[in-house]
Amino acid sequence: MSDQHPTTASTPTSTPSSRVPDKVSLEGLEERWGSAWHEQGTYSFDRTRTRDEVYSIDTPPPTVSGSLHVGHVFSYTHTDLVARFQRMRGKEVFYPMGWDDNGLPTERRVQNYYGVRCDPTLPYEPGYVPPHEGGEGKSIKAADQVPISRRNFVELCERLTVEDEQQFEALWRRLGLSVDWSHHYQTIDARSRAVAQKAFLRNLARGEAYQAEAPGLWDVTFQTAVAQAELEPREYPGHFHRIAFHRPDGEAVHVETTRPELVPAVVALIAHPDDERYQHLFGTTVRSPLFDVEVPVLAHPMAEPDKGAGIAMCCTFGDLTDVQWWRELQLPTRSVLSRDGRLVRETPEWIDSEAGRAHYAEMAGKTTFSARTAVVEALRASGDLDGEPTPTQRMANFFEKGDKPLEIVTSRQWYVRNGGRSEGAGAGLREALLGRGQELAFHPDFMRVRYENWVGGLNGDWLISRQRFFGVSIPLWYPVTADGEVDHEHPILPDEAVLPVDPSSDVPAGYTADQRGEPGGFVGEADVMDTWATSSLSPQIAGGWEHDPDLFERVFPMDLRPQGQDIIRTWLFSTVVRSHLEHGSLPWKHAAISGWILDPDRKKMSKSKGNVVTPMGLLEDHGSDAVRYWAASARLGTDAAFEVGQMKIGRRLAIKVLNASKFALGFGAAEAGTPEPSAVVEPLDRAMLAGLAEVVEKATAAYEAYDHTRALELTETFFWTFCDDYLELVKDRAYGSGDVTPTEATSSARAALAMALDTLLRLLAPVLPFATEEVWSWWREGSVHRAPWPTSDLLRQAAAGTDSAHLEVAGRALATLRKVKSEAKVSMRTPFLRATLAVPETRLALAEATLADLRSAGRAPTLTLVDDPGLTDAPQMQDHELAAPEPKG
Repeated sequence: MSDQHPTTASTPTSTPSSRVPDKVSLEGLEERWGSAWHEQGTYSFDRTRTRDEVYSIDTPPPTVSGSLHVGHVFSYTHTDLVARFQRMRGKEVFYPMGWDDNGLPTERRVQNYYGVRCDPTLPYEPGYVPPHEGGEGKSIKAADQVPISRRNFVELCERLTVEDEQQFEALWRRLGLSVDWSHHYQTIDARSRAVAQKAFLRNLARGEAYQAEAPGLWDVTFQTAVAQAELEPREYPGHFHRIAFHRPDGEAVHVETTRPELVPAVVALIAHPDDERYQHLFGTTVRSPLFDVEVPVLAHPMAEPDKGAGIAMCCTFGDLTDVQWWRELQLPTRSVLSRDGRLVRETPEWIDSEAGRAHYAEMAGKTTFSARTAVVEALRASGDLDGEPTPTQRMANFFEKGDKPLEIVTSRQWYVRNGGRSEGAGAGLREALLGRGQELAFHPDFMRVRYENWVGGLNGDWLISRQRFFGVSIPLWYPVTADGEVDHEHPILPDEAVLPVDPSSDVPAGYTADQRGEPGGFVGEADVMDTWATSSLSPQIAGGWEHDPDLFERVFPMDLRPQGQDIIRTWLFSTVVRSHLEHGSLPWKHAAISGWILDPDRKKMSKSKGNVVTPMGLLEDHGSDAVRYWAASARLGTDAAFEVGQMKIGRRLAIKVLNASKFALGFGAAEAGTPEPSAVVEPLDRAMLAGLAEVVEKATAAYEAYDHTRALELTETFFWTFCDDYLELVKDRAYGSGDVTPTEATSSARAALAMALDTLLRLLAPVLPFATEEVWSWWREGSVHRAPWPTSDLLRQAAAGTDSAHLEVAGRALATLRKVKSEAKVSMRTPFLRATLAVPETRLALAEATLADLRSAGRAPTLTLVDDPGLTDAPQMQDHELAAPEPKG
C-alpha cells in the first residue's frame, strides 16, 4: 500500500529503464499525482497509532470571504513542509483542514454578492430567490440592498460558503497540501457549534464567562461590539478646539478637545495631580459652555500636562481613557451617543437650563460629524470658542474591518475572563497565561515577546458577544417576568446533550413556542459569539473533543499551531486561554509564525489594500513546485517579497530534478537497485556520498528546528554540485566507457548514483512534491512521501571516511578544463592533445585520486597534474594543446 512506511526502498518489479519516459515535463504533474494521492489515500491519517506516534497540526481555517491570496499559499506551504517531513520521519501526521466561515467577512460578502441585508424582524420566506447573484450585486449600495429575514440571510451565507470552500479546496489540492481531506470542518457546522456552545456553558459554570452592562467599543457601521484584540489604531484627521468652561466667579478654564460634540457628556475636568497650573482648581467645580452643567475638577496621574492645555474633558465616553477615569474616580454616566452613531434624540435629564436644552435640541439625532459642526457654531456665537479650530492628526481606534472610528457605548455583553485588568481582577490568570507562553516553543523565538506584550497589556476581559447574524448562537434564553421585563440575571441554560441550539428558533425545556416574548415566558439571546470564540477551539473541533474521545486522545494536545504574526493576539492567545481554562494545558507544543508577503513597495499584501495576487494563476503559469519553492525560500517570522523571479528559479530546479534523474537512471543508476555500501569503491564516489551525508545531517537538524529554508539551501546547493560536477565527472565510468576498467569502477559509480538519487529525491520531496514523486515512480514502488526520511548511516558507510573535498577539487579542475575550451570557442567534446594542470600543493593528492574521471570527463587522456605552492584556490592550466575542431557539415 502507498500509505505504508517501508523500512527500505523496495526493488522495482519491472525494468526501471522501461518506466523512464522518453521526454520529461512538469506539465500535468499536479493533476496526475493529485488524483493518485487521493485515490491511494497517501495522506490518510491512521487513527490506530498512539499519541507518541502521532504528529498533529492545528491547521489554520482560512476565512471564507471570496478568494485566497498569495499570502495564504506562502504560509500554508510552510505548514505542509513540516507535515511532509514529519510523515517521512515515521510520524503519523494528523493534518486536517477547516473553513472559518462564520462572522462578519461572510456577512459582508453575502450582502455584496446577493444584494441583500439582514432584518431580524422580518418573517422567513421559504424558497427565497435573491435579487442578484455574483458581480452584479456589488454595485448595489448598502441602502438599496433588499432586507430579508435572519433565517433567509443565514441560508444565503451557507450557500455561498459552500461554493467558496470548493474553490479553496481545489486550490489547496493544486498546491499539493498533504491534507487528509476526510478530516475537515466548518466553524459554523453542527459539530463546531456544539463544541463552542459546550465550552461556553462550561466557562459559565466555572465563573469564567459572565455578562455585564458596561461601556465598550462599538462599530456604528456594523452595529456590533468590538473586542480589544480587533482594534486597529489609525491616524484620523481632526481639529483641536480651545473652549472655555466657567468657574462660579466667571474665570474661564480652557480645554482643548477634538470632540466638542461630547461637551454635553462631560462629567469632569481632569489634570495631573502635580500640575501647578490647576492645583487651586482641584476639588472645585466649573460649568460647561452652552449646556451649563456643573462638573468637578479632579486629579488623575493619567492626565498629560504637556498635551493641549494640560487639562482634559472626561466624557462618558469619548475614548478608553475616559472609561478608566470614569471607573477609578467613580464618576456618573452621561451618555449621549446611541448605537447608530447619532446623538440620542431625547434631551438628557441632566441638562436642565432652558438655553442648554435648546442647544441640545439643535444636535439631537445628528451624526457626530454634524453635531460637531452645530456645537462649534454655537460655541463661536457664545464666545466660548477661543480662536479657530486648528487641524491635527489624531490616533483613533478602528475595528480592523471598519472605516469609521469606534465609539464607546454602554451595552449588555458577554465576556470570558482572560487575565485582563478589568476592575482590578485577573492578575492570577494573567500570570498563568504568561507562564503558558513560556512553555510554548515559538518559531522563531522572538515572536514570544508579542504574546507576552499582549497579555501584559490587556485592559479588560475578552468580549465574546457580537450583534451579528451569521455566527454561533450564545446558547441561552432569559425568563420574562409577569410584568413583561426580561430577567437577564437568571438565564435559562440548555442541557449539553441537545447542543447545538439556536435560541432564536429553539424553545427551552419546560416552555412552549407560544410563550416566546410573552409575560411568564422566555426570550432567546439574540447575540452570537465572536468568530474567535469558535476558532479558538479549533484543536477541540478538529480533534473530536467530546464527540470522538478516541481521536481526541490520539491528537491532543497537538504538536503544532502554524499561523500569521498578526493574529498572535487573537487566534493564538484566545486558543491558549480556552485550552488553559478547559484542559489545564497548552493546546499545542510548538507555534510556527509565518511572516507577511510584501508587494513591490514593501507594503503588506492584503485584500483590504487591493494589492494581492490571486494564486491559481501563479500555480498554472509557473507550476506548483515552483511556487512552493518560492515560499520555502523564506524563513518563518520573516517578511518576504513577492518575487516571480524566485518562482522561475524553483521551476528550473524542478525541471532539473526530472532531467538529471533521467540522465542518472539512463546510465545505470536504476539497475543498481538498492546497493550495498561496500559496492562504492572509487574515491570520487565516496567523496560525493560523504558530502551528501553532511547535507542529510544538517538538513534534518534544520527541519527539526523548524528552519525549512536552511534545509532547502543545503539540499539545493548540493544538488547543483551533484548535477554540474559529479554527473559530468562520472558519466563515462557509469556507462562503462572510456579508458577505465568497466567492472568494479562502473559498479561503484552506479551504486553511488542510486544512493545519491534516492537520498536527494527524499530531501527535496517536501518542497517539490510533484517532481520528486514523478521521478520516484520511474524506479521505486509506492510514494516518495511515504518513504522514510534519509539518514546518513549508509552514506557514511559507503564513504568509508573519504574526504568530501575530493568532489570539490575535481569539480574545480573540470571547470578549468572547460574554461579553456570555452575561451577557445570549441565544443566541450573537443579533446586535449596534451594538458598540464597546476593545482594547489595541498590539493594535489585529492586531485590525483580522481585523475581517471578528470581525464574522461575533460576529454584529456594525457592530462598531467602538478603542484603549485603559489596557488591557494582554483587550478590553473600550465600548458595545453587542443585538437583541431571538426569541420562543420
